[in-house]
Amino acid sequence: MRVSDLLQSRQKNWGELESLCVRLETWKGLRRDPAGATRFAALYRSLCADLALAEAYQLPPETVRYLHRLVGRAHNQLYRSRQFTISAWTRSLLVDVPRRLFGDNCLRLAFCIFWGAFLVAALLAARQPGFTEQLLGKEMIQQMEEMYATPIRALDPAGRGLMLGFYVFNNAGIGLRCFAFGLVFGVGGVLVTVYNATQLGAVFGHMSTVGQWGNFSEFVTAHGPFELTAIVLSAAAGMRMGFALVDTGGLRRIAALERAAGEAMPVACAAVLLFVLAALIEAFISPSPLPYGVKAGVAVLSAALLMLYFVGLGMPRGD
Repeated sequence: MRVSDLLQSRQKNWGELESLCVRLETWKGLRRDPAGATRFAALYRSLCADLALAEAYQLPPETVRYLHRLVGRAHNQLYRSRQFTISAWTRSLLVDVPRRLFGDNCLRLAFCIFWGAFLVAALLAARQPGFTEQLLGKEMIQQMEEMYATPIRALDPAGRGLMLGFYVFNNAGIGLRCFAFGLVFGVGGVLVTVYNATQLGAVFGHMSTVGQWGNFSEFVTAHGPFELTAIVLSAAAGMRMGFALVDTGGLRRIAALERAAGEAMPVACAAVLLFVLAALIEAFISPSPLPYGVKAGVAVLSAALLMLYFVGLGMPRGD
């Protein structure tokens, strides 16, 4: 048997080890299961041998990278200290999580779908007079135009604390819908992502053609980067779970779902954090009388931080 065929036949064991890693990382039930711990150690030793073969026979780079990541993940679970350390937490937050997000194919898919649909809808809304009305309805368009007819600086600042709760609740609802629809075998996540993107894109495109554009852009600029990125992350986490029900990797569906849950967890946590940050900005900075330059600066800083975390820290360095 060729080495490539041998390693192909070992994929079921890799999937089983990945599922056990998820149990250790989340529920830790494996530590009280001697048989499970023994099986984990055996799979880990076998995986190290598989990695050595893959490197010796120069298998495809993506296979070698996958085995490297899995070996590192299993090694950390097998030998890690039971005590919490700041250095371990910092490494997880600034090294492990960004790299997992950077290599997440579901996140890339959600990003391309969302921004592709958003830009197409915005362009059509700006250039085709009847497009927005067909998509959103005349009543919603009128409501949007009336909402932003008043300059932002004329709004009463007394209710901003109350609006924070509303924005958090509203953002959480958007994220939960994106995530929940993704569980429908991944297809639901694609559809709800396209729906959200076309709705938002049409609003942006239409508002750019009317007199209220100045008020609208002044309000949405500051919190836009965090909120739109959080929507993409929520959709990606749901897709990851949904696709696991279709492509189980040789595992039972419940085991495949457990593995996918571990992979989706960093994405979902990042989405929650960004939704909260977006709500804070939306409640206290977006409607404030601060100059537009300051709000644009907040948006640029937010976008730069996102790029630094997801790309700068996430890009593999071969270490």
